[in-house]
Amino acid sequence: MIAMARSFLSNVVRISREMERAERARLREADRQQRAMEKEARRRDRSERESYAASREAEAQSENKVLASQIQALKQLLSSRVGQDPSIDFKSLFRVPDERELNNDETLRLPEKPALPSYLPKLPNIFVRWIPGVSGSYRRKRDKAAAAFGVAQAAYNEILRKRSETFSQLKRKANDQNNAVIEFARHYTAGEPNAVATYFELVLTKSSYPDGFPLERRVVFLSESKQLVIEFELPTLSDVIPTTEKFRYVKKSDEIVGTALSEKVRHAIYSNVIAQAVLRCLYDVLNADKQAVVETVVLNAHVSTIDPATGHSIHPCLVSVRTSRDRFFDLDLRYVEPISCLKELRASVSSQPGELIAVKPILEFNMVDPRFIQEANILSTLDQRPNLMELSPSEFESLITNLFDRMGLDTKLTQASRDGGVDCVAFDSRPVLGGKVIIQAKRYKNTVGVSAVRDLFGTLHNEGASKGILVTTSGFGKAAYEFANGKPIELITGSNLLYLLKEHAEVEAKIEIPSDWIDPRFDAV
Repeated sequence: MIAMARSFLSNVVRISREMERAERARLREADRQQRAMEKEARRRDRSERESYAASREAEAQSENKVLASQIQALKQLLSSRVGQDPSIDFKSLFRVPDERELNNDETLRLPEKPALPSYLPKLPNIFVRWIPGVSGSYRRKRDKAAAAFGVAQAAYNEILRKRSETFSQLKRKANDQNNAVIEFARHYTAGEPNAVATYFELVLTKSSYPDGFPLERRVVFLSESKQLVIEFELPTLSDVIPTTEKFRYVKKSDEIVGTALSEKVRHAIYSNVIAQAVLRCLYDVLNADKQAVVETVVLNAHVSTIDPATGHSIHPCLVSVRTSRDRFFDLDLRYVEPISCLKELRASVSSQPGELIAVKPILEFNMVDPRFIQEANILSTLDQRPNLMELSPSEFESLITNLFDRMGLDTKLTQASRDGGVDCVAFDSRPVLGGKVIIQAKRYKNTVGVSAVRDLFGTLHNEGASKGILVTTSGFGKAAYEFANGKPIELITGSNLLYLLKEHAEVEAKIEIPSDWIDPRFDAV
């Protein structure tokens, strides 16, 4: 009995120990599984964090690519354009009507042509035709089908009629447009001012600039001097130059932050950009002029913005340049440094364009505004404004003297010049910028040539003057502008003179050349 009891207890103890070992094994396995799950969770969490960080890093790099692309577009503003043909192909403006255009209107879409057999009912089988009512039913269905076919045929013919009528209208409109294009091309080739200005407005509009560049352009063509005057809008510094040099992702704060681009670098980039924009505009205009209608281009580049000091709108001129087509075509724009190139062209360039430091335009655009000249021509026979060509020499002298007096100069008349003009010696009392000014005015019918400008330059040196002004009732030739470029000489055409008289002397004048007028002395262009 004792042996049996001991054996029983021994088995109980063994089973108990086995159960304990099994429980401990289970707990160890559970613990192992828990640790494995936690490890896997940590791995997944780390992977997700790494994946998230990688996505944020990729986001920062994407921002950097956009930034680099923006800067690259600005750096290549000129070089990306050189070699392209900016001209307007007049043939591309022709319209050829296409009958497929009619399908854009649902009411003019032509359906499949009705066919009578598709409307007729199927003829009854020969074996059932004898059945009472079958033949009558067939005839009724046939008559109904024939009527439906008639309606469909009429509707089809009506669509054909409308399509033919509409297409005839399209052809007439296309013919009118094509005739207008032919006239436009003829007027442009002939140098008609409005046509020439319109042509170059189209040229400049077609030229695509990076985001931030304004689209405003104003163009005037002065036929008497074959001079194109452009007012070109530039972007401001903040419009196109980014404030960030690069972006990076900061894990700790989970932010994409930018490294600021220094103001010195931003201003340097901006100066280069506006120089490129001006040269590109000149490139577009002169390379688009296949007929060589334009001999000289004057370009004033402005910005329109708000003065931070006053809160008022301002429109400072940052670059003003005059160049002849021959001088410009002598440049190799593939290799020029834009700012140096403008200096070579003797342009007036802002010393600090980013700070909106303005320069004086070579020629004020408002002085050649065609609306003023057009008004003078239209009303010339209806009002009592003085015709400058009909004034006596003394009256003309008084008028010119009065004009420059009103403009702030102290003028002194000299004896009339031998070529029928008037000479004034004036004094500009402003410190530093002022000094003695020689003014010559010529009532000419023909274009004033370079010899008159050379004479003025010689007089300027002989008199020890700081500036010379040559005014004419006509215009100036290319050689005259080229000689005056970079010298202290200002050339004022007839249209400029009319504007100045109205603006400063409150004199409404006109210039109408008498049929028997003979220039006292004609300068060769």
